Amino acid sequence: MPRAFERQAQTPDPPVTDTTPPKIPSDDPLDAVPAMGPHHTQEVPNFKRKCFLTLTALGVVFGDIGTSPLYALHQSARAAQHHAALQHAIFGVVSLIFWSLIVVVTFKYVTLIMRADNDGEGGELALASLAHRVQGLDRRVKIAIGAGAILGLSLFFGDGMLTPAITVLSAVEGLSAINPGFDKLVVPLALIILIGLFALQSRGTAQVGRVFGPVMVVWFLVLAVMGAASIWQTPQILMALSPHYGLMLFIDEPWTAFVALGSIVLAVTGCETLYADMGHFGKGPIRAAWLFFVLPALFLNYFGQGAALLRAPNALSNPFYAVAPAWAHLPLVFLATIAASIASQAVISGVFSITRQAVQLGMLPRMEIRHTSATDFGQIYVPRMNAVLCVGVVLIVLIFKSSNALGAAYGIAVTGEMFISTMLVGLVAVRQWKWNIWMAVPIFGLLGFVDLAFLGSNALKIVEGGWLPLFIAACVYTVIGTWRLGRRTQLDRLRNESMPMSLFLERADKTPVRVAGTAVFLSARADSVPGALLHNLKHNKVLHERVLITQVMVDDTPFVAPEKRLDVEKLGKGFYIVHIHHGFFETPDVPKALIAARKFGLAVDPETTTFFIGRETLVPSEHSELPTWRRWIYMQLAANALSPARFYHLPPNRVIELGAQVTI
Repeated sequence: MPRAFERQAQTPDPPVTDTTPPKIPSDDPLDAVPAMGPHHTQEVPNFKRKCFLTLTALGVVFGDIGTSPLYALHQSARAAQHHAALQHAIFGVVSLIFWSLIVVVTFKYVTLIMRADNDGEGGELALASLAHRVQGLDRRVKIAIGAGAILGLSLFFGDGMLTPAITVLSAVEGLSAINPGFDKLVVPLALIILIGLFALQSRGTAQVGRVFGPVMVVWFLVLAVMGAASIWQTPQILMALSPHYGLMLFIDEPWTAFVALGSIVLAVTGCETLYADMGHFGKGPIRAAWLFFVLPALFLNYFGQGAALLRAPNALSNPFYAVAPAWAHLPLVFLATIAASIASQAVISGVFSITRQAVQLGMLPRMEIRHTSATDFGQIYVPRMNAVLCVGVVLIVLIFKSSNALGAAYGIAVTGEMFISTMLVGLVAVRQWKWNIWMAVPIFGLLGFVDLAFLGSNALKIVEGGWLPLFIAACVYTVIGTWRLGRRTQLDRLRNESMPMSLFLERADKTPVRVAGTAVFLSARADSVPGALLHNLKHNKVLHERVLITQVMVDDTPFVAPEKRLDVEKLGKGFYIVHIHHGFFETPDVPKALIAARKFGLAVDPETTTFFIGRETLVPSEHSELPTWRRWIYMQLAANALSPARFYHLPPNRVIELGAQVTI
């Protein structure tokens, strides 16, 4: 993708440009990718606050990885026992799962990658921004970093569709452990739960979110108690703590062990969430929750499932429920379904958040973004993305119909994200942390080898279903690339046809009529005249007494302090350049921001101000810079983008749209 992740100014789309002086705009990717996450306070939270954040993190951060016991060991043991003795397979798989949790999650993410915070924020985009700021990088390396970040973002969307489907299906399949006759109810019941979950998104999750933590505490305690009771009956399973059993599985049955890695990785899905949510909860609460609560519970449950399989090999069809006594199966199905819904909700909320970030960065067209909580800024609802997710998840459930079939599709997106993160953190460690190259290469080489092993094993399942997340990621990557390329082409065309502001000001005195009032023209650039202003002058032959050329800009922080919200530059002759700054996690509100112009001696009343916006109608060009298929996609995206008046919260009765045709 050319110029991947280049920040672009856009009108009528969100004008996202590099805004931090004294930076010079660059074509390099990720020059100004903002940090992600909510506003950070400088105060060190007290003990109660830390406990609260740790509890909340249990419900938000660990929902995905916390529900992996529903299917991870089941899928892994099935994959390994085809060519290895069941007991040998059980010991080997349990050992590999345990050491995957230690190496991948505990060492790589909790200990190492969480050090790579971007102003306290984590996640694929923040990490890519951090890596991109390394001094002395070749341009091609920077472009590769940007492309990798967009690829990771695309894979995240694929993961966002698969996680709710496999998690809810795995939970509901517990009905079969109660009575095999309930098999026919699994898919319909899973669809009802999932559709209901998406239907509730418009009401927000602020109220439900308060019980996420306590419910997940109960879930992890149940996992631990069930696992401990099973281990007590068959304590020899604890021998799998030794990595010897995992290594022996590779030595005795190398191909079987390699294939099993494609299912073992299911035990670490959700580890990217640890890093992405670092800005929400902080490193301390996430690390404490993992080390002292989640990891012990997962350890006990996975070993408990292994112990149950040693006692009753026929329990392989659903080892999770085999750990519990028969009388507890129905309550456990109910609890597992609630936990699966919480895990799905966390993923859905993550997709909403990443969609807002992509829109603000100009990577996707404008979409409606609703805030569903007056106190929690992170509670948002994106109707269009909710509909896309709902349709996608429903189709996935109808196509695969079981967690066993869906397990073949799940994993390749996660392993792709894991490998990208390893490479980016390795670059940061060497060039910014100043690690010795002889220490960095073995550490990140080993981690990269583990990621590639997981990725390679999952690649074997592409034909069986692994094509699905790759297809979803390819579609998202194509949409992002087409939108950015098309938007840049359109802006270049408008820029070539625009008039320099300096030349316009020289001729402003020749305007026949200046009418009272204030006019605001949204513009992508401050050095050229907005097309809407020229059209207004051409057709109405008047200029307002005060003309505000307003540019909305994205800064390199999640939030912008009120005193830094506005910059005003007086050009003379009643003309002003107004820069409105907002953070990566903020929704631009132009009228509200303009009220702060009073401190610059510029009183603006949104109720009496006229807002002019341009509406371009795209017309196919005979000699377009875009391929025909890309041009068609871009025109469809532009036609369905949210109205700029709604996106910028302009008062409906004070907006004038002036149209123009643009060939592309």
